[in-house]
Amino acid sequence: MKDIFSLEGKKAVIIGGGGDLGCAVATGLISKGAEVAIVDLNKTALHNALSKIEEETGKKALGFSADVTSEEEVENLAKDVVEIMGTVHILVNSQGYNKKFPAFEFPMDEWDKIYAVNVRSMMICSKFFGRYMKEQNYGKIINLSSIASRYGVTNDTSIGYASSKGAVNSITTTLAAGWAKHNITVNGICPILTVTGMMIPILEANPQIKESIGQRVPLGNRLGLPQDIVGPVLFFASDASAFVTGQLLCIDGGLSTLQ
Repeated sequence: MKDIFSLEGKKAVIIGGGGDLGCAVATGLISKGAEVAIVDLNKTALHNALSKIEEETGKKALGFSADVTSEEEVENLAKDVVEIMGTVHILVNSQGYNKKFPAFEFPMDEWDKIYAVNVRSMMICSKFFGRYMKEQNYGKIINLSSIASRYGVTNDTSIGYASSKGAVNSITTTLAAGWAKHNITVNGICPILTVTGMMIPILEANPQIKESIGQRVPLGNRLGLPQDIVGPVLFFASDASAFVTGQLLCIDGGLSTLQ
């Protein structure tokens, strides 16, 4: 039991690893012994994340730049990763994009981008990395969703992001049921609104969001932080969750208990 959370010998890929959430996850996985590759389209963010990971862990992660909304690029990415790492045991889909507009005025080009990044790319990455997991009869896929997917809010500006994460939940549960026979577990994490680089401009432009949500959180009266999701990811990535699949875990300080 003492090694139940160990990831020694495991190979992990974090999509969106240049972001604050992905970088925190990568750091956590490495701390438990995994060999990690992070993927991000933004080369500057990728470089910064690689440097931060090495500074915090003393170990180097591999870095790959790819547009994960492209099937061709992800297929090639998966081949390159497996060629270098030997295989992939863990896939963390932490990519995300969010823009807020009133529903009556929502620009459909932004809607399409939200769905391309949050839904299409998650399916593409699961598809191509999942094939290698199927071959070895073992895999752990962890999808980052959002608590916004679990309940409605009166502020309709979240319609694009919230609905895309609802689709992520459906992908998660459907693949969990369908791929269980290949010993691939698929689980999701639904954090509360989390303070990341992507969200800071939105929070600054809409200070009422932080106040209205944070003050309602039973545990700590605050928004989420990137480190809040690391422990849950380690659980889903390790043998501690060997008999767990298709679950959507809320990381929200108890906010969902009030709904």
